[in-house]
Amino acid sequence: MSKQKTLKNAFTLEGKGLHTGLPITITFNPAPVNTGYRIQRVDIEDQPIVDAVAENVVETSRGTVVEKNGVRIGTIEHAMSALFASEIDNCLIQVNQPEFPILDGSASYYIKAIEESGVEEQSADKDYYIVRKKIEYVNEETGTKIIIMPDDAFSANVLVSYKSPVLNNQYASLDSLADYSKEIASCRTFVFVRELELLLKNNLIKGGDLDNAIVIYDQIISQSELDSLSDVLGQEHVHVDSMGYLNKRPLQFENEPARHKLLDIMGDLALIGKPIKGRVIATCPGHKANTEFAKKIRKKLRHQEVAIPIYDPCKPPVMDVNRIKELLPHRWPFLLVDKVIEITDKYVVGIKNMTVNETLFCGHFPQEPVMPGVLQLEAMAQTGGLLVLSTVEDPERYSTYFMKIDNVKFRHKVVPGDTLIFRLELMSEIRRGCANMKGYAIVGDKVVSEAEFMAQIVKNK
Repeated sequence: MSKQKTLKNAFTLEGKGLHTGLPITITFNPAPVNTGYRIQRVDIEDQPIVDAVAENVVETSRGTVVEKNGVRIGTIEHAMSALFASEIDNCLIQVNQPEFPILDGSASYYIKAIEESGVEEQSADKDYYIVRKKIEYVNEETGTKIIIMPDDAFSANVLVSYKSPVLNNQYASLDSLADYSKEIASCRTFVFVRELELLLKNNLIKGGDLDNAIVIYDQIISQSELDSLSDVLGQEHVHVDSMGYLNKRPLQFENEPARHKLLDIMGDLALIGKPIKGRVIATCPGHKANTEFAKKIRKKLRHQEVAIPIYDPCKPPVMDVNRIKELLPHRWPFLLVDKVIEITDKYVVGIKNMTVNETLFCGHFPQEPVMPGVLQLEAMAQTGGLLVLSTVEDPERYSTYFMKIDNVKFRHKVVPGDTLIFRLELMSEIRRGCANMKGYAIVGDKVVSEAEFMAQIVKNK
């Protein structure tokens, strides 16, 4: 199991705001486990903090803006994308203005600073959002469609389509986060010249220039209009002979705009608050759609009490039944764990395949075979015993005895044909031979029962 990560050292960047044009100083700090991404406005009294999560998104016109209790921070997507791609789970970001600096319009400065700062592994396990079923978001008006599907790690495919002779259809993909630094991070945001006047009227892009955005000229505009826009932006006049890209620095990739859209969607999906194991396929994405999709996933996660373990019956177990019998004294018909598929110093995942031939079904009940709840607890207890025994030397010389069971809930029937997955996790460190654990029994994607256990490790005589 991967561990959570944070920055090894703090780092500071300076630049201007894309929309405010204000000078900005931003500092990224290491943070404790389970902090997530938090943004602190150091220019406001009491220095309030806003969690960078999807439900705090309040605006998405030309950037992602989060707000809580009237405290607002905008243009956060490029920094969020860099943190997500660097697999950083916990970071406190301090900023002295209501938006992040635009820098060069990409995530390259953030990625470079993170690499120079270093990344540090922490004690707690990563809490992945593991995609188990396809989730879809569709906006018929904009033509946007975002799908996330199961995959072993994060990957993304993005298609953009514009009614433009310069930028029409483009496609970009990222198969591994390891490729982000070279393939995606340096890709800049873009804007059409025909959009500039409206953006300026809406009090946006005061800090925009040809160094921090790709500017696309795809509609004939008179030179006087171009000069007027340049004056408003405080830029030098640009003489345009033909349609194309109006930039001092040429495109780094032929599909740089599509790659930037991929960068953006990663930054917006970072607001789910968990690293993702899944493949994103996005058609015509934008900040509004991206963050609405993130909110949809956040809502699902709030209703999911426990991360459902992934069970691949083709993978060899961590412990087979022969090893289990070496550690546990239980035998037929009372050994209720077939194998262990995961075990760390904090949790264990065990499997029990229920068949109609189980002895217990002879009496419970002949006409309607149902696994008794008390045996579900016993199976969880045996799985938890394997976790506790794994913490001592020569575990064969010890046994575990359960002292207390609390907060028991039975939610669904368990019947022949079900595969039970047991997940037991330590609630605190083992002290004086006593362990407190939270246990879940799961069938498919449903929790069928749960309980809290207290057990004691006793050396055999």
